[in-house]
Amino acid sequence: MSINRVVISGNLTRDPELRTTASGMPIMSMGVAVNDRRKNNQTGEWEDYANFIDCTMFGTRAQNIQRFLSKGVKVTIEGKLRWSQWERDGQKRSKIEVIVDDIDFGGNRNGGNNGGDASLGNDISAYSAPATSTMPAIDTTASVYDEDIPF
Repeated sequence: MSINRVVISGNLTRDPELRTTASGMPIMSMGVAVNDRRKNNQTGEWEDYANFIDCTMFGTRAQNIQRFLSKGVKVTIEGKLRWSQWERDGQKRSKIEVIVDDIDFGGNRNGGNNGGDASLGNDISAYSAPATSTMPAIDTTASVYDEDIPF
């Protein structure tokens, strides 16, 4: 059995591009920058490196949410990887992209919040309030030692 699932979270690198096939199928293309941290062996400092990932979404959902997305907006994308290959000017080219199944978005680099969950397909204005956490409070005064764990 194979599993082809990916979840990425980052900022859009450009405004999404919406086009339509000859048969009328909407296709939205966008780029997402996802940071990775690595330690520089020469300086000993941690440095951020951006990974640029092409993402594609199909159908009317892509057409409906495209107007809410713009360069810099923070997105979380769930989907699957697809590898494609073609030839241009006599050279073989290939790429791996994420085919988007679900997308959540909100906020931009400057801290603004567009709010919302695009996977619901509803109007984004219904989700403009900041999210509240439902996580229970953690008691930081308690201490746990190995002998307290029953296994």
